[in-house]
Amino acid sequence: MILYHDVLSSASVRLRIALNLKGVAAERRRVNLAMNQQMASEHLARNPQGLVPVLVDGARVLTQSLAIIEYLDETIPKPALLPARAADRARVRGLAEIVACDIHPIGNMRVRRYIVDPLGYDDAMVGKWFNHWIAEGLAAFERLVADDVRTGDFCHGDTPGIADICLFPQMLNAYRSGLDMTPYPTLRRIFDNCAALAAFEQARPEHQEV
Repeated sequence: MILYHDVLSSASVRLRIALNLKGVAAERRRVNLAMNQQMASEHLARNPQGLVPVLVDGARVLTQSLAIIEYLDETIPKPALLPARAADRARVRGLAEIVACDIHPIGNMRVRRYIVDPLGYDDAMVGKWFNHWIAEGLAAFERLVADDVRTGDFCHGDTPGIADICLFPQMLNAYRSGLDMTPYPTLRRIFDNCAALAAFEQARPEHQEV
């Protein structure tokens, strides 16, 4: 397998965590978003959206982090990243999508670039925009996990799964952007449990060589 990723990309962090949890040593090739390498013709041939991550598995070229994570779970069943029961799978997919579909897309690099130029937002306004949407999403996430008996050491039970894989990099972004994390005690506890695992810690941006 070959993983095309960027060091800072939250979606790329998700894939690095999933591959680590599965014990898959994929070759890693960086697509530097800050240098616009995602718009190079060779990358657009892999993903016409010009996004990362992209996972190449033999002749298969896979895009979109959640779809790739589910592909890994179906082709490498152990350890499972989704629960066995349909209702539980729906729960964790819903939690994951709070991040992947609602929080992350509003604040990713291409959106931030657009609201700076041509819309003319300064850094302070961009930071306010970013933290507003993170806070809204994390507040909902917190309410969904705080009092649910299915929440354990992680978002669902006592082993990490797809919801934790999405939450962890979003929490990294929240800490990095200076968001007040006091309102999210359950999420902070889950984050700390994730950070204690090598699969999560080794996926962090600061630990990437390529």
